[in-house]
Amino acid sequence: MNLENYFMVYEKAIPKKFCEELIRYGDTLNPDIGLVGDIKKVPDNEKDLKQLTKTRNSYISWLSEPWIWKTLKPFINLANEQSGWNYDLSHAEPAQFTRYSKTQHYDWHMDQHPKPYDNPRDASHGMTRKISLTLSLNDGGEYEGGELEFRLPDSKGEKVINNNKSRLQGTLTIFPSFVFHRVSPVKKGTRYSLVVWNLGFPFK
Repeated sequence: MNLENYFMVYEKAIPKKFCEELIRYGDTLNPDIGLVGDIKKVPDNEKDLKQLTKTRNSYISWLSEPWIWKTLKPFINLANEQSGWNYDLSHAEPAQFTRYSKTQHYDWHMDQHPKPYDNPRDASHGMTRKISLTLSLNDGGEYEGGELEFRLPDSKGEKVINNNKSRLQGTLTIFPSFVFHRVSPVKKGTRYSLVVWNLGFPFK
């Protein structure tokens, strides 16, 4: 899909106090290893665990507190309008608190699944991820590496864009969930972020 804007950045839009409270809260929730694709639980053998962490190596917790969504929702709506996407959205999944320490990373991926959710008992049934949001919870000066990068189409095939502003504490980066992106390996320190996925019925 050819877009005029592949991501929107709102620099230092979220207060420092909010970010620091999320870090303190997230670190109390016993984060687990982040999973990918069809993997539903952390592998119990070294071979499969190594394969998983080759693609994604981070620790995550899930947050469903209404105050988080209340703070972030206006920016999602703003980005959806200002970017020209104008996607029909329904609601968001629980927020994902993520911690990347030294050598941890998340290789190239998109957040949107190949098929809509299929669970008639859940409000997300028949829906798909449409817009992703990443909030930088700590300042990039506290870690090295850990760059949020996008792989975008251009006239020669593809180009990689390093979103340097995303390293600023309180900065929001909002993009369609089908856009390929990655977090490069952290070389020093710890990178904290919050991710939210916004759902809607499939594109027509």
